[in-house]
Amino acid sequence: MSVLFVSGIDTDIGKTYATGMIAKALMQQGIKVITQKLVQTGVAINPDNGDMNIADDIIIHRQLMNLPLQPCDLDFTTCPYRYEKPASPHLSAALAEDSLNPNLITDATKALQADYEVVLLEGAGGLMVPITEQLLTLDYIADKGYPVILVTSGRLGSINHTLLSLQAIKARGLSVHSVIYNHIHDDSDNTDAEIAASTIEFLQHYLKQHYQDTYWLQLPIQDDLHPVAMSLPNTFIDKIK
Repeated sequence: MSVLFVSGIDTDIGKTYATGMIAKALMQQGIKVITQKLVQTGVAINPDNGDMNIADDIIIHRQLMNLPLQPCDLDFTTCPYRYEKPASPHLSAALAEDSLNPNLITDATKALQADYEVVLLEGAGGLMVPITEQLLTLDYIADKGYPVILVTSGRLGSINHTLLSLQAIKARGLSVHSVIYNHIHDDSDNTDAEIAASTIEFLQHYLKQHYQDTYWLQLPIQDDLHPVAMSLPNTFIDKIK
């Protein structure tokens, strides 16, 4: 199990922080790990040469991992497709008059697997986001058989979105490696503390009933890009080796 796909119940749910922090925790356990981004939209164009910059999420991953950008970042192996329009990948690619080839992403993942023990592949938005006009994100990962790390939160609606995502993953024959609760929204104006606490309790109970082999993890409350160290259970580590 050298590739884990990191998805979320929605956009802006904390996939990037979760990916970077898990990568850091794995590094601290002596595992050679790299992160990859399926496709990045909303990327600024380099004013010096007109090319697309390195994906923002890859930059955040490296900051969280306390690493400089790696050669595989600089040659865009960790994110081959980057688009300016902050929209669904299929629309961003169309507006850029580009054709996104999923095989190129797969080849990039395989190239990373040759050099690393674990690849954490972060998606764009949720599971049903279209990569192309014909291919949903879930279609792509189901074809590859990647286990899924699902990021959720305590904001209103999260229970519904989490259970729908879990059912979609299960229906495609994929395993849910872990569900990660992100506290980042708990202090925001639109998150009710009672709802957040109830969400945690309900989801933990639901997983124990229906997904006994799925890990429940909570991201430690963090200060911008200086996160509290995240610890992973030994069984979590063993399961991805």
